[in-house]
Amino acid sequence: MLGHNIDLDSQKELLLSIVSKNDILLEILKMSQFLHLKNYYIGAGCICQTVWNYQNNMELMYGISDVDFVYFDNTDISYEAEDCVIQKVKQQFSHLPVDIDVKNQARVHLWYKDRYGYDLKPYTSLEEAINTWPTTATSIGIKMIGNNLQVYAPFGLNDMFGQIIRANKTQITKDTYVSKCQKWKKKWPALKIIDWE
Repeated sequence: MLGHNIDLDSQKELLLSIVSKNDILLEILKMSQFLHLKNYYIGAGCICQTVWNYQNNMELMYGISDVDFVYFDNTDISYEAEDCVIQKVKQQFSHLPVDIDVKNQARVHLWYKDRYGYDLKPYTSLEEAINTWPTTATSIGIKMIGNNLQVYAPFGLNDMFGQIIRANKTQITKDTYVSKCQKWKKKWPALKIIDWE
């Protein structure tokens, strides 16, 4: 499997090479630098799925329902402040044929229980939020600084490149994990699903 079981520096170089071939994702990464947000990442599924599509010779945007744009600002956790950023990001990328899902991770705890049925402690940083994302492969955030790719991946990149889906049980429930696995397996049959234990 391309990129699996190689050193981290080589994986990061390969990730940049693959992402650079996805014109939509590359434009979002490059142009996000001009939004003047200090603390943000493009993350989760759109990154992994681009890699899986490349590895499986699929169209690079295949199966990508949206692009997760996450940022952290705990100085104002009102919806109005978040909505200003949402509108700014969506306007920047309105010409692209993909939905951009923008969320201030500093305010996720305000709506999490209503959506998922249990409380969430407020995150203290963007990286802490990524640490809790549902799978080890999708716990990833990337951004461009100049022409360099900055990567935050608390579980490394090996599961992503190995097409291995493993639960990050910090927050996710078994039902949500199983549902994600079933959905992804239909789109990417080569995925190796690690059962919830």
